Amino acid sequence: MPRIIAGSARGISLLVPEGLDTRPTADSRKEAIFSSIQFDIPGSRFLDLFAGSGAAGLEALSRGAQKAVFVEAGHKAAVCIQKNMEKTRLAQNARLLEETAEQAIGRLAAEGETFDLIFLDPPYHKGYEEQSVSAIAEKGLLAEGGKIVVESAADTEFCVPASFRVIKTKIYRMTKFTLLTRERGECE
Repeated sequence: MPRIIAGSARGISLLVPEGLDTRPTADSRKEAIFSSIQFDIPGSRFLDLFAGSGAAGLEALSRGAQKAVFVEAGHKAAVCIQKNMEKTRLAQNARLLEETAEQAIGRLAAEGETFDLIFLDPPYHKGYEEQSVSAIAEKGLLAEGGKIVVESAADTEFCVPASFRVIKTKIYRMTKFTLLTRERGECE
């Protein structure tokens, strides 16, 4: 069972939707990823796409993110996220959108939102990594100097938009984490 690793909600176990549709990031991997962005989190605007249980966004809120938006199309998972927001007492700075990543990216862009940190953990081997990163770039959803963490299957390759740069790639057995940034001064 995943838990919050650090911050105000440290140690709280999170609910996970039943079934195989959601695969929570192991705490050890989540800790490694969050240690690489820890100085970017306080006061940040965080977007958790394909949120599952909401563990990434709740971890960010626990560590001092200003706000987090959770995007999850699956109803069971969305219910879990809502319960986890209440359980961790982090709901006041959170927003849940029960819709696809594509719909949410369009909605958030139309609302003029931008994010400092985006965590993207789509279902593996469906091409959502490239599709979502491209849409984020096209709609200008990532703030200048912002970062995207993409969790994917270890064998997944995807094209990165010209305005983005890969900072780091780390493989843990069957899972790969790719850290991207938006180059300062680059416009789409």
